[in-house]
Amino acid sequence: MKIVYVTDALAIWGGIERVLVDKVNELTERFGYDIYVITVNQGNHPVLFPLHYLVTHLDLNIQFHQQYQFRGFRRYLKKMELNCLLERRLHEQFLQLQPDIIVCTRVVLLRTIIKVKGGTPLVFESHGMCFAQHYYHSNWYEILKTKYYNIAVRRVQQVVALTEGDAQDWQKINPHVSVIPNIVHLNPIGRYCDYNSKSVIFVGRFDAQKDISSLLKIWQVVHLRHSDWQLHIYGSYGDEQNVLMPQIRQVDANIVIHEPTVDIFNHYLDSSILVMTSLYEPFGLVLAEAMGCGLPIVAFDCPYGPADIITDGQDGFLIKDRDIHAFAEKVCLLIENSELRKTMGQVGVQSSKRYDASLIMPLWRKLFESLL
Repeated sequence: MKIVYVTDALAIWGGIERVLVDKVNELTERFGYDIYVITVNQGNHPVLFPLHYLVTHLDLNIQFHQQYQFRGFRRYLKKMELNCLLERRLHEQFLQLQPDIIVCTRVVLLRTIIKVKGGTPLVFESHGMCFAQHYYHSNWYEILKTKYYNIAVRRVQQVVALTEGDAQDWQKINPHVSVIPNIVHLNPIGRYCDYNSKSVIFVGRFDAQKDISSLLKIWQVVHLRHSDWQLHIYGSYGDEQNVLMPQIRQVDANIVIHEPTVDIFNHYLDSSILVMTSLYEPFGLVLAEAMGCGLPIVAFDCPYGPADIITDGQDGFLIKDRDIHAFAEKVCLLIENSELRKTMGQVGVQSSKRYDASLIMPLWRKLFESLL
């Protein structure tokens, strides 16, 4: 079976990029599929997560960022020019490759793919959330843009969501929806945290979705009671980085900022608790990864990922109503009770095994075969 994946780029240390690379590698190695990954804007940037040597990577080199050299109507004209270039180059690749199935991971690319794919089945693999704009203050432009993109979602043969809650939302747009969770690297190092480190870890982008502002408020409460504990933030670049960095420095509450790293598992193992403060979370890859390393979790019960991954009171705590003080109390409870950290962490190790590739990848095979 020949499958072509289309995405914007594989150039950042992001969860979508890591999951996509893991998935195409598994499809190649486990099932012997002929896999091509087409990127739109990779350019000269290296592919940060290693692709299987049998996976073919093709970059269309559209470079959509060029439009921002211009303003007003000239920017619009440049964008149209680049869209036409994308359409032509995608069409050429599809004609040459003759794929059995096309999978798109970015909703912004769907309309162009639909124009040039011919009769090939198209799968939209949703790594965002159907109604993400409902969970923060979207402007009218963002709302209209989402409605515009969803017109294309109606025309794909299959939508794949990461959680049941999000699948129900997508079914309001396209009735053909499957739920397939992400595959997760389950502790490739093979050892577990010892719960003795006075360290809490947060992993996420510096953007509105991750709500690091609430994290800082929570940590200020925790720090008043446990000033000897550190909060380690592994934050990849985002829209709010320039605003948040000065705030973090002003807090002065034993917070350490780190660059994004491919070696995140060793940092899980050097911690005793993981926290997540997202406004919404399509899945929450770091939750399952950290649980696989034995970390107990404290997270807001946001739509929809945390509640799918965490069993409240067993392998972590789900905090209702975005209650900052309740969140801080649960962090303090774990800090003050090493046996509770250990018990929850050990339960988490077992529950994270639901996301092993051996269980998830057959679901993709079944879906692909049904489309043919």
